[in-house]
Amino acid sequence: MAEAERIIGTPDSEGAEGADEAAAQPAEQPRGRRRILALFVVALVAYLLDLGSKILVVEKLEGHEPIRVIGDLLKFEAIRNPGAAFGMGEAFTIIFTCIAAVVIVVIVRLARKLYSLPWAIALGLLLGGALGNLTDRIFRSPGVFEGAVVDFIAPAHFAVFNLADSAIVVGGFLIVILSFRGLDPDGTVHKD
Repeated sequence: MAEAERIIGTPDSEGAEGADEAAAQPAEQPRGRRRILALFVVALVAYLLDLGSKILVVEKLEGHEPIRVIGDLLKFEAIRNPGAAFGMGEAFTIIFTCIAAVVIVVIVRLARKLYSLPWAIALGLLLGGALGNLTDRIFRSPGVFEGAVVDFIAPAHFAVFNLADSAIVVGGFLIVILSFRGLDPDGTVHKD
């Protein structure tokens, strides 16, 4: 009978509690399943391709004449690069090593909230590429955290690079596209 006496438009105590619970939850929950496995599979494939290609280049190409793939347009030439892209920043090898380590930590932390397959692929490429170049920085001469990266893909009139660099660039490009399309790593879409 007490329920019938309630004034229309005033919430009862159950309704108020339900409204509080609804307000406490986020408006849009991610849908689907986490894409952590996809991220790590893409990262592992990118890393292994980079590592394998560098081992092959050091073993077969270093100290030898470049291999012309497409005339003067593209050749494979072993180069040791202590700097960043385009050979710049040779004195900052330790800083590049730290940046790569930070990128890896950020991607691994972001993996907990990853529900989008396109983001998993993009971040996996970044992670694999960062790990590939970080491996060189740690384990190659002249020493730990000062190692020179093995580059070997040499297009005409462009910087010499490797597969890790390619993975990083493609991953970064995908992230820009996904961001412009409004797709978030958690799988939600926003329209800003």
